[in-house]
Amino acid sequence: PVVTGGGKPMDFEMTFIDGRRILGKGKTWRGFFSGILSGTILGLLIWELLEFEEKSITLAILLSLGALVGDCTGSFIKRRLNIERGRPLPLVDQLDFLLGALVFSEIVTDLPIEAIIFLVVITPVIHLGFNVLAYLLGLKNTWY
Repeated sequence: PVVTGGGKPMDFEMTFIDGRRILGKGKTWRGFFSGILSGTILGLLIWELLEFEEKSITLAILLSLGALVGDCTGSFIKRRLNIERGRPLPLVDQLDFLLGALVFSEIVTDLPIEAIIFLVVITPVIHLGFNVLAYLLGLKNTWY
């Protein structure tokens, strides 16, 4: 995450066969692991606040890990397409983390296809809405 990022790049500054960085300098180990930790804690907190009957630290970890692996996959794709860090790639930017989380969560849960379709449809709308809000509040330099 932006808040706890910095540190050593996950790709160790190595390049892929196309000569471009594997992930880029924006993906660091500190950000990756702090993202897993904060996502797991937030997931458990949400379950507690919403009083879900079934709570699973395993699911919280898998959702967080999957989201970050999905985000890294999106960065890998953007580097292959020669899209600079911070530049948009519509749908990939909005869905990479969700698809990663869904794939990893399948290890311990089986979401109905209707729920998956709903999440795939609604996530880009919510993602874009919050990006625009952050831009209007001066928290981001771009609206996307």
